[in-house]
Amino acid sequence: MSSQMATENGCKVKHRSHHSSMNSNQLEVPVHTQSPSLEMLLRRLRASEAQQDDNFANILDVVGEFGTFQRRLVALTFVPNILLAFFMFADIFMFAAQKPYCNTSWILAVEPNLSEAQQLNLTLPREPNGSFQTCLMYLPVTWDLDSIIQFGLNYTQSCQDRWIYPEAKKRSLVNEFDLVCGKDRNTEGVQTMLTAGLLIGSLIFGFVSDKLGRYPTILMSLLGLTVFGFGTAFVNTFHQYLFFRFGASQALVCYAISSVCLATEWLMGQHRAHAIILEHCFFSVGIMFLNGLAYSLSHWRLLFLLGGAPVFPLISYIWIVPESPRWLLMKGRVEEAKQMLCYAAGVNKKIIPLSLLDKLQPPGKKVTKASVLDFYNNKHLLKVTLVMGCVWFTVGYSYFLLILKLKDLGVNIHFTPVIPGIVEVPARLCCIFLLEQIGRKWSLIVTLFQGSLMCLLVLILPSGWRLEHVKFGEPGLPPHLHPVSGPRRPPR
Repeated sequence: MSSQMATENGCKVKHRSHHSSMNSNQLEVPVHTQSPSLEMLLRRLRASEAQQDDNFANILDVVGEFGTFQRRLVALTFVPNILLAFFMFADIFMFAAQKPYCNTSWILAVEPNLSEAQQLNLTLPREPNGSFQTCLMYLPVTWDLDSIIQFGLNYTQSCQDRWIYPEAKKRSLVNEFDLVCGKDRNTEGVQTMLTAGLLIGSLIFGFVSDKLGRYPTILMSLLGLTVFGFGTAFVNTFHQYLFFRFGASQALVCYAISSVCLATEWLMGQHRAHAIILEHCFFSVGIMFLNGLAYSLSHWRLLFLLGGAPVFPLISYIWIVPESPRWLLMKGRVEEAKQMLCYAAGVNKKIIPLSLLDKLQPPGKKVTKASVLDFYNNKHLLKVTLVMGCVWFTVGYSYFLLILKLKDLGVNIHFTPVIPGIVEVPARLCCIFLLEQIGRKWSLIVTLFQGSLMCLLVLILPSGWRLEHVKFGEPGLPPHLHPVSGPRRPPR
């Protein structure tokens, strides 16, 4: 109790020298200049920022590298990744193969006691192999049943009164919106809308997170998951389904960006990498959670209702998730950052010395006309960004291709994701061992080589089990990319 009171008192100390020097430190510096005096000033400002980062790191060290506050924060921000996996890959189970036939219930007006087999035999033309055609039906007539049986029906037309699915065991989007006979290509539009939402969301909400803060962006994403994720269960048309999937994909990438930023900005050193790997483990658990629900539920709407319901308890994040003190410092909100740090120290039962807390100051440089392309002036950062961009593209392409092509393996769609999902958790936990033993660079090289080798094996392995075995080589790649690329991009 005494330590907490001392900490709170330290948070209330006035900083007169800080306020008096703030105006002189906030210089308007153009980005493009050739003046030697300004170049020297920029060097001094960069040195000042480096000192500021050291002060912040020292405070985090005093607060506790991975105390109760940090453990609680990691749990709060990464548990929702289970829902992210659910909303991202739910479409795999939305288009279960169904054998459709034209609805020919018109003949029941002639003879209500016909069995389903008799109805299909009298009203549907057959393929050369003897099976019933799915997109054509015989033209209805006004004859009696004996005449229909005696003379038969010869004139065909396309289905007029939707379709029936006598062999369907589950209600999916296919038999809900009749995605057959030319409309089955619309299923590809779902993946297009999903990936387009991921792309647009990553471009937009990265800047939104830097502009508004991590905390409000997380709340915004949770609201989006509630409206567009859980709300998908109530759509009435396939186009509404596409729109809601587009919104849900933006919300989930918004949360992924903001939660990783918030967690890593509260952590130090190796704990950042460990937390990111833990995030991916939660994501793998979410895939298994989705598979279990899809196997046990018979209606796609129930899948979204029960799978999306856990998003409602996350409303409590309004009161329990903190803002990033590093982001607050970047925005000049020093007092709020100090209060956050003092609160974290109180939870961890630590005391921040006032002399160390007083060293926190707002950034001394205020750059005008800044652009996301300014990093091209730094050749090293440009090279790293381009290389990591290519690696992210390759890994993302191969990973999502394998996930989305699981239905082509020729085995039960509910069984196929289970084994990769189980393998991913221990494989990603092994990444912690690799990072500690051989470092980020070499661990990334090892896993990239492993993933590349497994992808090349697709060319020589039997077609029946190619994707299953290649999928085992991928889990270690995404967890390594975040720890390697994350520290290269400081918050704006």
